[in-house]
Amino acid sequence: MSLLAAKRIHPITAKVNGYTTLLPLQRLSSKNEAASVDHGDEYQYIEKSKVGTMHFQRSMPRLPIPQLEKTCERYLLAQKPILIEEQLRHTESCVKRFLVGEGPTLQKELKAFDAKNRHTSYISEYWFDMYLRDRKPLPINYNPIVAFAPEKDPRYENQLIKATNLLISSIRFMKSLRTGVLAPEVFHLNPKKSDTDTFRKVTGALPPLLSWYGAYLFKAFPLDMSQYHNLFNTTRIPELEKDMIYQDVTARHIVVMRKGNFYRFDVLDKENFIYSPKEIASNLKAILADDAEVAENPIGLLTTTERDLWAGTRHHLSEIGNQDLLKTIDSAILMLILDEETLATDYKHLIRTLLHSDGVNRWFDKSFSLIVAKDGTAGLNFEHSWGDGVAILRYLQDVKKDTEVKPRFHPEDVASVSPNSSIKKLNVVTDARISNAINQAKEEYKKWYDRVGVDYFIYDGFGKKECKTIGVSPDAVMQLAFQLAYYKQEREMVATYESCSTAAFKHGRTETVRSCTTATRAFCEAVTNSSSKISKSELKKMIVNCCNTHNQLIKEAAMEHHFRSRI
Repeated sequence: MSLLAAKRIHPITAKVNGYTTLLPLQRLSSKNEAASVDHGDEYQYIEKSKVGTMHFQRSMPRLPIPQLEKTCERYLLAQKPILIEEQLRHTESCVKRFLVGEGPTLQKELKAFDAKNRHTSYISEYWFDMYLRDRKPLPINYNPIVAFAPEKDPRYENQLIKATNLLISSIRFMKSLRTGVLAPEVFHLNPKKSDTDTFRKVTGALPPLLSWYGAYLFKAFPLDMSQYHNLFNTTRIPELEKDMIYQDVTARHIVVMRKGNFYRFDVLDKENFIYSPKEIASNLKAILADDAEVAENPIGLLTTTERDLWAGTRHHLSEIGNQDLLKTIDSAILMLILDEETLATDYKHLIRTLLHSDGVNRWFDKSFSLIVAKDGTAGLNFEHSWGDGVAILRYLQDVKKDTEVKPRFHPEDVASVSPNSSIKKLNVVTDARISNAINQAKEEYKKWYDRVGVDYFIYDGFGKKECKTIGVSPDAVMQLAFQLAYYKQEREMVATYESCSTAAFKHGRTETVRSCTTATRAFCEAVTNSSSKISKSELKKMIVNCCNTHNQLIKEAAMEHHFRSRI
């Protein structure tokens, strides 16, 4: 066990307004406190939705277990384009034996497991286990990235201004989420008809046990919100064989990294009010004004290592006097990274910096790190075990909109802000073992990320608009392009993975879409066959067929075959 007094995210639950959530909300205010909170709502919350954040959660459908025969059928369809005839016949024979042998027994056991865990999804425990037991390092292998679009007004791309506004909007988002007034995420099949005040009024008036069904009548699908609470105050802690997810929702501070050094300051006061923009900016200005050199022993590099190795090293770090430091990092609302590089003009450098960097100024275990470069370019690197892209993208979109529409700190405010001496620079205790571990991690990590190829190609002649004009899915076209590019290089088809969210179900995670199909194989062979006399109209038909096949796979993965068995 970790030396820290920690609690595991899964399966933490708490009853809130009659339904179950994975994270307790902040304490309820007294009547007097409520009056003062209301006075500052416009600054304290990113939004105050009339429909509660978890309003649909209690009535959300559970992820059904697909029929065994259908699972095997889909498996064989995915194998067909990548196997030669002899291999396919052998695979079909194995599947037939499985269907009459151990398959039904395993299916029965899975259904029994599901029946005993009706509060969640049958994949949830296995999913956490899959991530937390994997011993591979987090960066590159697991942690995804996403970049913020630059501000329309370039004056707001200043590092201090950008970091201040992103931080304030992040805490506003967190407070709306914690208080239950962040609007629930809903997928609208026809937004013009369902993304309306009428929809929100009707579904909001329904009791939680019926609200999802009311949304379904509008052809709208509320998405699972249970992962969102894991965004903040959360860290993955390495332990031997299986990591754990630590969380402390009482913490009011953030941790800032710059040049491998750590700083902390509170962003909420004792009553959980957000400090003023100038107070937050003054803390960040003090950190940016610190003339400290790059940390001599940047322990962030240790988060790049194999998980069992890091578990042992972290235990030693704690034993030699860093227990409070580690707890401060683990419990922080978020990790803010202030980098010394400029990224706006070099996309390759931007991608590499967000994806891996040199590891000195990173802590890859944090639920997410908000990274702001010298020129104000910003992005996120997030740890994947606690949740998926749906939650992180909602956070990014809401925060981006908030900083763009109503930034709280402005260029003219910079001169009036003095560095705040109340920030605390955190001391790191090291010894020979830790120094050696850091040097080894630095060497091994560089070997690893130097093997990663990063490149991009921007083509403005064709895109989403043109795809929609001719009635094909942009995603399907991109997947077809991947297949064709690989086939041109290697002259073979291979198993291909595309992730598809199952957030339309309670505690859903992701499903696999096998985008290599018999349709894409036929298209690739036709295009690359020099003797082929296929016409453009025939090629267009093949493209449309590939896209239709792909769209059907997406629907089946996301919801269609599940809802057919539920509704």
